[in-house]
Amino acid sequence: MQLKQILGFCLIAITAVALCSCNRSDTGEKEATAERKFINLGTAPTGGAFHPVGCAAANVVSENQGDLNWVVTPQGTKGTQENIRRLAADELQFAMANAAISYFAVKGEGAWKKPYDIRAVATIAPNIGIFVTTEASGIKTISDLKGKRVVLGPSGAGFDYFLKPLLQAHGVSYDDLTPLNGNYIAAGDMLADGKADAAFMGGAIPIPAVVQLCSTQDVVFLPFDDSVMDKLKDYPFYSVSKDIPQATYSDLDQDLPGINVGNMQLITHANVDEDVVYQFTKIMYENREKMAERHPAAKAINPKNAARDTGTPFHPGAIKYYKEAGIWPSQE
Repeated sequence: MQLKQILGFCLIAITAVALCSCNRSDTGEKEATAERKFINLGTAPTGGAFHPVGCAAANVVSENQGDLNWVVTPQGTKGTQENIRRLAADELQFAMANAAISYFAVKGEGAWKKPYDIRAVATIAPNIGIFVTTEASGIKTISDLKGKRVVLGPSGAGFDYFLKPLLQAHGVSYDDLTPLNGNYIAAGDMLADGKADAAFMGGAIPIPAVVQLCSTQDVVFLPFDDSVMDKLKDYPFYSVSKDIPQATYSDLDQDLPGINVGNMQLITHANVDEDVVYQFTKIMYENREKMAERHPAAKAINPKNAARDTGTPFHPGAIKYYKEAGIWPSQE
């Protein structure tokens, strides 16, 4: 092929490209896809409900995002306290949390050295707390825990934020007992082996560790005092829950009154873009049944519960969606 022919073909190609560019510019045609956005959602250690519910939220939003072009990734973490710090550091955009720990983080109280600008996105399942012991311990009430070895949750998990006020409402301080640490399965083993006298356990009912303990030990459930909620009224994350039915655990001899010691919730940071939070809330809420298929605790994302105040201010993006959906609580 001669040089003139090659140059001719090149000129034709350049002209065609230029015409195509001009045509797109003239019609104002937008780019086919939105700019990719990476969204990380912090969960918690495996073994509890926080991790699978967080993964369900991330996956359902990812699968039902339409043309948003988001990459939504769940990340395993140590739980609420780490999640709050990583939200503040812009390492996460959303995270699972316990409402009691969030409440104190917003205020900068307890072990928090400063207030954290975290915001609620959705209130999810209640965290029903119970104290259990064995028949051999002789313990009958929460007040009897004085001088005893009591498992108060995993080290560093932040259970102190809701357990200290709860115990104080029964006239018991941390100084009155010997605190032990361990997850729920370990707590059950410690009770069975006589290494602990009592243990706190909480979460969605039934709690697997309590079911397991009842199969090997004569378990005693310690009831809450009748006046306890009056003494805890200054803390919005506590609430009365439905009674735990007698049939739930083999060693229950009657229905057991329950207390929600801090809902599972989805949180974000005040600096996260309002439209991102709005879209995330909308997709998650409108696909909540798909979340519930992955974990039953997600059934609590419902019209009566999702926008419930537990002491952490809601993000404007979440408020915008809940108002559109007609489930934002009246301020009257």
